[in-house]
Amino acid sequence: MQALPRDVVAGLSLVALGLLALVLVRDMPHGSLVAMGPAFLPNCLGVLLMLMGAWLSVAGLLNRAEKLHLPGLRPLFLVPGALLAFGLMMPWAGMIPAVIATMGVAAFAGSERRWNEVALGGAVVVVLCVLLFRYALNIPLPLVLP
Repeated sequence: MQALPRDVVAGLSLVALGLLALVLVRDMPHGSLVAMGPAFLPNCLGVLLMLMGAWLSVAGLLNRAEKLHLPGLRPLFLVPGALLAFGLMMPWAGMIPAVIATMGVAAFAGSERRWNEVALGGAVVVVLCVLLFRYALNIPLPLVLP
């Protein structure tokens, strides 16, 4: 099977997303230009997405674009795994260990990692999370649980 150009895959994705928007609002009243219903804007945006996707797909077929190369499976599993690690650790370990674990798991998703950059990035994210949730939003999340 021959690989499709990137633009064709992106265009087909836009067409599918536009079609999904049309399917999701099919039972809602559309209204008219004078009295727009709740499905009017999603319907218009879905049609626009489908048109742009079709245009992008045709342009990708006509041009000699770069072929789509799928990434390895490691990022596909480790990035959601990092979010899962955060969700599982937050209730019993606190925010700081959960953020550090998230950064550690996410670091394995890339092919090259520099542990000093991961540690520095983790420290910056911990500080930003504490400042955001504790002080800016006043959400009393536990920082470290005993």
